[in-house]
Amino acid sequence: MVIFDWDGTLMDSVDRIVDSWQRAATELALRVPDGEEIRSIIGLSIDAAIEALTPELDSQQNQAFQHQYRQWYLQRSQVETPLFDGAEELLHTLKRRGYQLAVATGKGRPGLERVLAQSGLGALFDASRTPTEAASKPNPEMILQLCQQLRCDPAAAVMVGDALFDLEMANRAGAVGVGVSYGASSVAKLQQAAPRAIIHHPMELMDVLP
Repeated sequence: MVIFDWDGTLMDSVDRIVDSWQRAATELALRVPDGEEIRSIIGLSIDAAIEALTPELDSQQNQAFQHQYRQWYLQRSQVETPLFDGAEELLHTLKRRGYQLAVATGKGRPGLERVLAQSGLGALFDASRTPTEAASKPNPEMILQLCQQLRCDPAAAVMVGDALFDLEMANRAGAVGVGVSYGASSVAKLQQAAPRAIIHHPMELMDVLP
């Protein structure tokens, strides 16, 4: 089984996330993190991301920020979110070769369902997990639930992601981690989790898998 993160791994959405976060914070007169700070939390659930970047928010501010952020990300930001070149080809190739495919993402369930429908890729995946159903990364729960559902030994599962959280989750689950260099994190940061490989284009994954 191959499990994919979504943002920064299959979809080039990192810049839109940064833009939406900064605009929402500006509108609410909150501290505006720089791009590097925001990139560092991509992959976490929205609650975990806010706690990491702006723990000083009270409950009302938290709810207001989440509302504004979603408004910017879903409707107002002008930053495009295309699939990475080669991502769709990779998924079809893996499917033809008999791999089970899954998604483990920091997006909530409504957000994931929306992008699966918009991208036309939903039918390629056998299962998915979000923080709506499982603990946020790097907790291994998403991978362990997917493995149980699809009857796959975690040691035979490969987690592909652009964040250190993805690779740490793989390590904690006993799965194989593969980093991608074209998303939110640097190669140096990804190497901290000692992944099996770091790829620089989606199709390079075919050279890593058994």
